[in-house]
Amino acid sequence: MPPDPRNHRSKALATWLAVLVGSVGGHRFYLYGARDAWGWLHPWPTLAGLWGVQRMVEYGQDDRLAWLLIPVLGLMLSAAMLTAIVYGLMPDDKWDSRFNAGRRVTDSGWPVVLGVIVALMLGAGVLMGTIAFGGQRFFEWQVEQARADRQ
Repeated sequence: MPPDPRNHRSKALATWLAVLVGSVGGHRFYLYGARDAWGWLHPWPTLAGLWGVQRMVEYGQDDRLAWLLIPVLGLMLSAAMLTAIVYGLMPDDKWDSRFNAGRRVTDSGWPVVLGVIVALMLGAGVLMGTIAFGGQRFFEWQVEQARADRQ
């Protein structure tokens, strides 16, 4: 569903919404409205990942369900940061043709640049942490399986 042509959609606000609440679909609701189906699919994996973090706190590092759920949270956060980068780096005329019904109203400035920088730093850190966590848990599981096979 295309956005309402009467409303101006700010590129800076969309970028920052993707940084701050992108993992729960806040940027999609801003751009496409409350009826956006993709926006409503964002919160569920994020909540599942947060549940994994809660399980890790409650049950410790040996909880295998948490091993699966925490990387989902990391991927959702990384995807939100990637979206913020894509929004921020989109040329103004393309942004306006897509979200402002072709009216030339966007003039990117420092808020967009700072949003992209923050998204790049957070996204890179979260993605590296997610890969490290998932890899560590996978190799620990492999060692556990090898020990069980020897016994």
